[in-house]
Parts: sequence; structure tokens; C-alpha cells
Amino acid sequence: MDLERALGVSAAGMAAQSTRLRVVAENVANRDSTGETPGADPYRRKTVSFASRLDRALGVETVRATRIGTAAGDFPEHYDPGHPAADARGYVRTPNVDSLVEMADMREAQRSYGANLSVLETTRAMIQRAIDLLKS
Repeated sequence: MDLERALGVSAAGMAAQSTRLRVVAENVANRDSTGETPGADPYRRKTVSFASRLDRALGVETVRATRIGTAAGDFPEHYDPGHPAADARGYVRTPNVDSLVEMADMREAQRSYGANLSVLETTRAMIQRAIDLLKS
């Protein structure tokens, strides 16, 4: 039944975007997490990779989060000689998390999740309507 496929595709999309939202939340929560000792690496921003996969039971392509990786790049430094993680020059390496990028990712994931939820609700309503018609 095509409606079952629509439910499966929407559910897979919601699961993938849930993973993305969790990673964004982790990045935002750790944007101030420095190393504990001089020279120690601070928190490194995490990223999510997506891929399509064939759902053999439904016979459709769905999306899934395939890998949670880390973002490459240098760590920004700021001057704070009193910090426990400050190096000999007084600089502390800070996470490579940009709040603006994280908020944009969060909005995109939120909208994708909402779109999949709308499809799920519409499909459910169509199934319920079909059941109601069969009862009459």
C-alpha cells in the first residue's frame, strides 16, 4: 500500500532529523568547553552525514544518518591568562563551534522534521478517512 510507504519514508526522515537536532544540541551545549590543561584540545564540533538507503520491506528509498563525525579546522584562541587551560602566552584554545551555524542547522532540521511530521499526519488522516468510508 502506498500510504504505508509514505509513513515509512516520513518516519525515516523524522529519525534522521532527530539525530541532527541531537548533534546540534550537543554542539551548542559544548561551545564553551575548553581543555583542562594547557595545550589540551577543546570540544570539537560534530557533524552528521546522511545517505539514502533502500528499505526492502517497503520497496522505497529512505534517508538515514550514516555517520557522526567531527569538523576539521583550527580552534580559535582568546587571551585569558588566568584560565587553567591557558598556554605560556596566555591564550586558551576554544571549540570550533559557531553559534550562528548551529542555529541555522537547527532551523533547517526543525523545518525538515516538521515537513515530515505533516506528511505523517496527512497520511494518517487519509488512512482514517478510508477506514471511515469502509465502515459506512
